[in-house]
Amino acid sequence: MLTQTSWRTPAAAVAIALAVLVAATSAVAKATPEALPEIAAGALPGEARTTLSLIRKGGPFPYPRDGIVFGNREKILPYHKRGYYREYTVPTPGVRTRGARRIICGGEVRAPDECYYSDDHYQSFRRIRP
Repeated sequence: MLTQTSWRTPAAAVAIALAVLVAATSAVAKATPEALPEIAAGALPGEARTTLSLIRKGGPFPYPRDGIVFGNREKILPYHKRGYYREYTVPTPGVRTRGARRIICGGEVRAPDECYYSDDHYQSFRRIRP
């Protein structure tokens, strides 16, 4: 335990600096595409493959909120200016609400540069490989 003066020792200062560095590195690592796991488009659930097809066609989408701007507040996806990412619902069989599954795409609406799949409402993402 650190006392009022123990944090001033060189060892404590090094430990604190190292902890800050590790935390900062982890935050940056979360926000790079290489740090995210991947999933092949063909390995997605059927509903997600259908949603990807609708995205490329420009709709029509089954939910009114499909296509709205995704703010990336979780900061798990790579940083881009607001408006770059859009979110789309992936229907979940047996669920009457929108459920937790989403596809987030960035770039042009009909020809996105990148897409990510989340099956746990933005707690984690997998980059979708074509």
